[in-house]
Amino acid sequence: MAQGTKKFKTERPGAKKQHINKAKGPRKGARAIAPKKAQVVEQQKLKKTLEVAIRKNIEKEVTQKASLCLHKPLSVVKGAERKAKPGESVPGDKCK
Repeated sequence: MAQGTKKFKTERPGAKKQHINKAKGPRKGARAIAPKKAQVVEQQKLKKTLEVAIRKNIEKEVTQKASLCLHKPLSVVKGAERKAKPGESVPGDKCK
């Protein structure tokens, strides 16, 4: 027979483990903070939708005016947006 104290604790099969160590400090990731006033949220949504609608309307008007001045139909191509570095010229920035 073995003599002396046990070196390791034996676990029963099916026993649940408990994690005692919890992460301390703030958690990573974005936080969604609920607004205090629901009316302000509705105003912000309305403002955003109006801004989008106005921007689309302006783009539509500009393309119509540009297509009237050209001899062939205008086709608008949306490319990848790129931020220009200071002092760098952006192609298509200047008009004649």
